[in-house]
Amino acid sequence: MAVIASAPGKVLITGGYLVLERPNAGIVLSTNARFYAIVKPIYDELTPNSCLWSWTDLKLTSPQMGREAIYKMSLKHFTLQCTSRHHIYIRNLCGSICIINKFWYVFLSESRNPFVEYAVQYAVAAAYATFGNDKKDALQKLLLKGFDITILGGNDFYSYRNEIEARGLPLTPESLASLPPFSSITLNSSSGESCKPEVAKTGLGSSAAMTTAVVAALLNYLGVVNLSSSSGAQYQENLDVVHIIAQMAHCIAQGKVGSGFDVSSAVYGSHRYVRFSPQVISSAQNVIRALPLEEVVSDVLKGKWEHEKTKFSLPPLMNLLLGEPGTGGSSTPSMVGAVKKWQKSDPQNSSNTWKQLSEANTTLEAQLNLLSKFAEEYWETYKAVIYNCSMYQSEKWREQASETISQEIVKTLFGARDAMLNIRFHMREMGKAAGIPIEPESQTQLLDATMNMPGVLLAGVPGAGGFDAVFAVTLGDSGQHLSKAWSSHNVLALLVREDPRGVSLENADPRTNQITSGISSISIV
Repeated sequence: MAVIASAPGKVLITGGYLVLERPNAGIVLSTNARFYAIVKPIYDELTPNSCLWSWTDLKLTSPQMGREAIYKMSLKHFTLQCTSRHHIYIRNLCGSICIINKFWYVFLSESRNPFVEYAVQYAVAAAYATFGNDKKDALQKLLLKGFDITILGGNDFYSYRNEIEARGLPLTPESLASLPPFSSITLNSSSGESCKPEVAKTGLGSSAAMTTAVVAALLNYLGVVNLSSSSGAQYQENLDVVHIIAQMAHCIAQGKVGSGFDVSSAVYGSHRYVRFSPQVISSAQNVIRALPLEEVVSDVLKGKWEHEKTKFSLPPLMNLLLGEPGTGGSSTPSMVGAVKKWQKSDPQNSSNTWKQLSEANTTLEAQLNLLSKFAEEYWETYKAVIYNCSMYQSEKWREQASETISQEIVKTLFGARDAMLNIRFHMREMGKAAGIPIEPESQTQLLDATMNMPGVLLAGVPGAGGFDAVFAVTLGDSGQHLSKAWSSHNVLALLVREDPRGVSLENADPRTNQITSGISSISIV
């Protein structure tokens, strides 16, 4: 009866900050880095008195974080009460053992995962809100068997530079690929017996992907949606339900209504995104304590969701690469807050900057779409131009085009480059005005050097910018050379690539037939 769902991480290549406000659009690419949620019952059968109970059991396990928490869940109010935490030993890279407290109440704020907790609560409430009385008895019996939920995140969501360097390996994708799948997060054992995981992230939207995977797995497990098919109107309606519940859970967990592009890409995959109206969720936040959760979720499901999603992916023979500079991450909420403060203090200049940014974003989108059209209509010519240009720096691309169509393709490549340079310029200006490092000087030097390398079409800081991973779009096979060049600049090229798929069901546990020894070992007592 196990249900396994996965959801991808994201890279926002246009629309940083602007996507917070309708009707500005952003291009968000989903990736092959995925979060997995495995849902199965705790108990095989019900006891004779099970149907009289109003509580069920919930077990949440995160092997990479070395956590396993047991809850009681109210089937009337959908509240969660944590009852215990198992003794978990994690052997780190150096072989020492870190012991996490058997009773975790002291470390409650550090150990709880609000994104998973709200995903569970709202998914179960959605089942009650969706089903009629004829189905609620079967739902109740299924719920009383308890939930066993395991969450796993692909390695690319986290930084493993420390492990690679500790092993004496070079900063290359090959070294990253040598780590076991779903490797444990580095633990800081300096605090003695109470060890808090140090989670260095790469900015792929781990919380959104995790929330979406849990919501999708639970909704499918409970029979609210059926994601086994991947086409048709019914499938799209099912995705919409997953999207609404995941957005709601994610917003409540983070304490604010964000733009939602990360959850949207986790559900639908790569696309052009325009956000939903914040009121559709903020109204629920206002009444969530006054009304039963089942009613609140029902109202949100029936609400007017005005988000726009237009199919989009990179043109053929173009590849997304991400590089981790190792300069530490950035706080997106604080950077967004600084930009909003600047908008209020200088409305005229901020409005002009946003208008210019919007125009540059639209131009880049149009150029990429035009390249896709060229590929569709003139494939052989398009393929020849892309592979020829992949071997040279951009200053020599025009020499590779002799025919009219090939010249138009090269012209469009330059149009995309110029648009990206404009985006970067206005993002830097916005950062200076707001007093935040949207494109820090170190990133500027790295990105300039990247765009001057053979076969590189675009390079930039994704999303809100800062010190997270940078992205590049390369032509043909030139990504291999870029990875080596990045390594010489102490930048670790991640294994991330664009994968336009959104949330999906999996046929097997992703750990099946994979080596789990190496970087760490976990045993639960």
